[in-house]
This record gives sequence, structure tokens and C-alpha cells, in this order.
Amino acid sequence: VVAVYALGGPEVPWRGGRVDSMDPKDVTPDGRLPEPDKGTQAATAAHLREVFGRMGFDDREIVVLSGAHTIGYCRPESSGYEGKWTPSPKRFNNMYFRLLRSLVFEPTEMPSGKVQYNLKASSLMMLPSDIALINDPVFAEHVKAYAEDQSLFFKDFAKAFGKLLELGTDLG
Repeated sequence: VVAVYALGGPEVPWRGGRVDSMDPKDVTPDGRLPEPDKGTQAATAAHLREVFGRMGFDDREIVVLSGAHTIGYCRPESSGYEGKWTPSPKRFNNMYFRLLRSLVFEPTEMPSGKVQYNLKASSLMMLPSDIALINDPVFAEHVKAYAEDQSLFFKDFAKAFGKLLELGTDLG
């Protein structure tokens, strides 16, 4: 929450009271967050809907939460993917959506055997799940809206990310 704001993003509402655990049995099980590639764009889009849908998120919320890719990097040692989504990975903005809509990313097989989408002559990349957002017509409408309106992205992101933070948490 603080990091998003410190990087120029919106204030995300949250409520204190969550208790974290260091016990491995309390760690979120695999499958709670989506895999970035299910083999085809249609299967990847369906997988995003399945995973986020069982947590109560709709298509708009799936897309807006994917906007978190505007910050950070993929590291091959942890994911098999490598690179950054935007040229300013330490700045929270709607650049991720603008790049998705305006540039052509080419499929590239990584040394890990995974496929990611790279921008030629650049260190920018997208995951198959990112590309699925522009190939699915319903997701693509939300990508367009957030690419065109950073204020809308910030407003919707704050609401959806706040909802994500409170999943499975009894805050009374």
C-alpha cells in the first residue's frame, strides 16, 4: 500500500488487523494467483477469469489489478521470465496499458523454455497473460479505458487492490 503510493500511485484503502504467520502451513496455496501462460491466449484469458473469479473479481478488476505490472521486473531465477514491463518500473502510472495498446511485442522463447513477448531492440517485455488482455475483446475494452485515463486506472486500482488485500481476512 505504501509502496504503490510512494511510487506515484493512488492511496489504497486498507484496514489494520490482519495477522500474518511465519508458519509454512499458513502460506497461500499454489493456484491462488494465476499462471502467466496456459498454452493459448484463449486458455490464458479463461484461466485469469477462473482464478480471479473464484476470489470474487470481475473482468474490469482482473485488468486493473494486472496494471500492477507497471512496476517491477521479472527475474529468470524466480519465474523463468526476464525483463521489465515499462521503461519506468519504479513509477506507478498507466504506462503498462499504453504500451500494451500501442506497441507490438514478439513471442520469444526464453532459456527456461517459457515464452514471453519482447519489444525488439528493447528490454521491455510482456507475459502471455498480459497479451491475453489485448486479445480478449472484453478485457481489451478495459485496457483501452485505462490507457486513456490514468485517473480512472488509479481509482479502480485502489478499490480492487484494497479488496485483494482483505481477501480471507476477518476484519470484523
